[in-house]
Amino acid sequence: MSRLQVVSGKGGTGKTTVAAALALALATEGKRTLLVEVEGRQGIAQLFETEALPYEERKIAVASGGGEVFALAIDAERALLDYLQMFYKLGTAGRALKKLGAIDFATTIAPGVRDVLLTGKACEAVRRKAKGRYVYDYVVLDAPPTGRITRFLNVNDEVAGLARFGPIYNQAQAVMRVLKSAGTAVHLVTLLEEMPVQETADGVAELRAADLPVGKVIVNMVRPHLLDEGAVRSAAGDRADIAKALTAAGVSGSAKLVTPLLQQAADHAQRVELEREQRAALNGLDLASYELPLLSEGVDLAGIYQLSKELRKQGAAS
Repeated sequence: MSRLQVVSGKGGTGKTTVAAALALALATEGKRTLLVEVEGRQGIAQLFETEALPYEERKIAVASGGGEVFALAIDAERALLDYLQMFYKLGTAGRALKKLGAIDFATTIAPGVRDVLLTGKACEAVRRKAKGRYVYDYVVLDAPPTGRITRFLNVNDEVAGLARFGPIYNQAQAVMRVLKSAGTAVHLVTLLEEMPVQETADGVAELRAADLPVGKVIVNMVRPHLLDEGAVRSAAGDRADIAKALTAAGVSGSAKLVTPLLQQAADHAQRVELEREQRAALNGLDLASYELPLLSEGVDLAGIYQLSKELRKQGAAS
């Protein structure tokens, strides 16, 4: 089981929701999981119905069996100040640089440095030990969308043009040793729709080309199949029988209901066929997958626990 699990996905696929559910699923039987976000959206705080996360690790949930989920919202400026203090002992000077706008300038003009700082903080949490054991059994990173996940993780290439030696270069090397190890898995979240599936396929290809460890495809918001195409074809030829059946069931105005019911059935069958095509495309990626249901009531804290239970059933914590 990979100790660093990175979650990415096209915008709108629910990657933050999946990352939160995965963190809960992993924090079973007394395990400790750190859930990390790097995009500054405070999505984790919203999902767990808590106040905005500060730049510190904070317990936000208790999982099945007494496990604990901690969360950290990484801020690039604060991470750079930590970095300056760690390598250059520039605590006070670093704060002065922040006031002068130099920190913002550095993280904007050199996005590769920013990504080293963000991924570096997560990798440090993976390696951290206390009293001879890891502080966290797992770290789940809610990463940027699929379109830029490879660039975000492949910090060694991003920094190569900025520094070929020194602390920044060494930090990038240390980060890449974690990210490219067997202890890391990069999961991609998708929907059974053409654009998210295509972006997932592109993301998998880019990750593999960069020699980054691809984990699983997580198909989110899966809707139940109520009718197949054969059932629709059968119903289409028996309009009178359908009307009689509705009348027998005590439905008034049954004759007027036949056409809209058949249209709904046809729409459902078309969606099922489109989803079948997208599943076939995902199967072509030769990756294991998890599937999570669409929550009809929307995603709230109870929904996160429900999704974590689904992930455990499918082996996410084993």
